[in-house]
Amino acid sequence: MLDFNLFIATVSQGLIWSVMAIGVLLTFRVLDVPDLTVDGSFPLGAAVAAVLMTQGFPIPVALLLAAIAGALAGGVTGFLTTQLKIPALLAGILTMIALYSVNLHVMGKANVSLLASDTLFSQLEAWMPSLWAGLVIGVLFVFLIASLIYWFFGTELGTAIRATGNNDQMARAQGINTNVMLVLGLMISNALVALCGAVVAQSQGFADVGMGVGTIVIGLASVIIGEVLVGPLTFKQTLFAVVVGSVIYRLVIALVLEWGMPPNDLKLFTAVLVALALSMPLIKARSQTWLNRLRLRS
Repeated sequence: MLDFNLFIATVSQGLIWSVMAIGVLLTFRVLDVPDLTVDGSFPLGAAVAAVLMTQGFPIPVALLLAAIAGALAGGVTGFLTTQLKIPALLAGILTMIALYSVNLHVMGKANVSLLASDTLFSQLEAWMPSLWAGLVIGVLFVFLIASLIYWFFGTELGTAIRATGNNDQMARAQGINTNVMLVLGLMISNALVALCGAVVAQSQGFADVGMGVGTIVIGLASVIIGEVLVGPLTFKQTLFAVVVGSVIYRLVIALVLEWGMPPNDLKLFTAVLVALALSMPLIKARSQTWLNRLRLRS
């Protein structure tokens, strides 16, 4: 079992990373688009925020510009998909690859340290222990973002984005410009991912060009685990489920590390975990069929 301090720290990380998972949710479930841009927009947000903060910019300004940078990255993917008719999966891969070089140019090197800069965490740690500072930031961060997303997707514009993902032909019949909605959805998704990257960089004390590797898998794991645990959902419940899934994922990772799993195997473990979660509906259906056959025989 995890000791109390490790448990609180893990929950804090799960809450912070859940904002990235919400971004993945918007493309994976709401838009029904497999977007791999997030592997590049996550470190982009971290890079932009870290460079600005080391140059003395206020933290809110750095976070805002990081989110804008992520939105622009999502816009590039949307442009490739809607205007150049490149399949969304390939468009995301192309943007992700390009962002690796962009991130290097933004930082000027492979990583940027934030240990000598004021961060959200260092400012709050002046008022409370670092363990609780991380938890407070995680709770406030995810509450504000989830509330904002819930409000936005209840508006006419947000509903149009949801309609585009649900049935683009019907949405077009209702006069909705589905190309614009797709681009906007991708921009919002990657803005959230980049914003999460900016906060994670402050939590870790550095931004690194390789910190986005596997981000999409972590996001999918959080989404799928949350859906499996909570079940059929409204949009509000879906947002809550993603947060729960992110925390559970982090707790599972902490447990397997505590039990001695080599850190090098984490990506493999995550991939297997996501594969199991994705196949859970099929497993449940076949298990139910098997149980029904046993009842009939008896």
